[in-house]
Amino acid sequence: MALSLDRIARPFVVLSERFYPDPFVFAIVLTALIFCLTLGWTDTSGPEALMIWGQGLTGLLAFTSQICVTLIGGYALAHTDAMGRGIDRVATWPRGPRSAYALVATIAGLASLIAGALGLVVGGLLAVSLARHAKAHGLRLHFPLLVASAYSGFLIWHMGYSGTAPLAVATPGHALEGAIGVVPITQTTFSPWNLALAFSTLAVVACVCAALAPGDEEIVEIPESAEDGADGGANEGAGDAALATARKRNVGARLDGARSLSVGLGLLLLAYLVAWFAGKGFQLTLDVVNWTFVGVGLILARSPRHYVDLILGGSRIVGPVLLQYPFYAGVVALMMNTELVGLFSDGFISIASAETLGFWAFISGGLLNFFVPSGGGQWAVQGPIFAEAAAQLGVAAPPIVMGVAYGDQWTNLIQPFWTLPLLAIAGLDARSIMGYCFVVFLVGFFMLGGGLLLLGAG
Repeated sequence: MALSLDRIARPFVVLSERFYPDPFVFAIVLTALIFCLTLGWTDTSGPEALMIWGQGLTGLLAFTSQICVTLIGGYALAHTDAMGRGIDRVATWPRGPRSAYALVATIAGLASLIAGALGLVVGGLLAVSLARHAKAHGLRLHFPLLVASAYSGFLIWHMGYSGTAPLAVATPGHALEGAIGVVPITQTTFSPWNLALAFSTLAVVACVCAALAPGDEEIVEIPESAEDGADGGANEGAGDAALATARKRNVGARLDGARSLSVGLGLLLLAYLVAWFAGKGFQLTLDVVNWTFVGVGLILARSPRHYVDLILGGSRIVGPVLLQYPFYAGVVALMMNTELVGLFSDGFISIASAETLGFWAFISGGLLNFFVPSGGGQWAVQGPIFAEAAAQLGVAAPPIVMGVAYGDQWTNLIQPFWTLPLLAIAGLDARSIMGYCFVVFLVGFFMLGGGLLLLGAG
């Protein structure tokens, strides 16, 4: 009898639909748990823990603003006319349900390699567009699985252009330069072994998503909320008509609609990026990625007013990030300013060898990701410990850097924080997709963990 992944996934789907909390509830529960662990496992008193947590709430504000720019910049870029036409065209490619689920996972994964936030936005928009197209042509698709497939492509985001841990160690003057030196991204992100593992993992994930296709009796088609709400700021036809009328009345309105202004600003940003790379080589930072998105988005927008409308449309997906990230920052503060992080990571180091340190960095990163859903934040916490262990065991820096990065992206599949932008576009809640994501999470363990074991000490 052939193995039915759909049958395997059903218990996880049922459990997630009944018991999986909202991402904000998840953040509250994690905050309570880390308080309990701090008070039970360390010498920190209750008042001390409270002060560490409270003062830490603002610890990730700069990073939060960077992430918000990434999200709304990626959203605006994905909603420009050229990108919208491309997404709608791709949505016509599948000829059956299995190819549809595989296609969404593949496109979302490729976009995630450019930037994780772009993968979430493009994946969500493609899932909605494909579901609409299929519904109009009599092809029944299970919308929760389409959205889960889009999120599954996010599994490889930290192996690509915007991966924060490899970007951090590639920046001169980073906190661990004295321990591991500057590690160029040609040894991490753009190494042959990382690229090979990224594309092979994506291929397997696409096949798994196709195999998860449910029977006709279980299909839930796209809800009206997604069909009505996914356009965000993309369809500005009425606004453009009003603007065209207003242009005849005043100079300000003409400037609002002058595409030359938005194109000029976009070109100025891209000129800065060219100068950056010319002066510093192929050195990436999260800011460089963000200005890339904003610059290209400005060039593709119809006008300054249109780009503002696109940004306003994307602003709704950053609200949950702004609400939740301070509480995750408080968790980070409790981890970093007490003995907790050492207790967690030292346990893994004690059982590691030179050949398995990268793998245990992966497992440790995956566990820590529940408490600190940020690749850069995780590296800040785990980097010093694993850098010291690598020095003691004679392990090269790339396996431990990418081990932490792989762990971060791996458990994102069952940590609902990064589902927020995708679910806002799709009009679903996390419990609708987490059962399918759990199956991909299990597959990711074998692909990513196995790759690190093969790499060994580097």
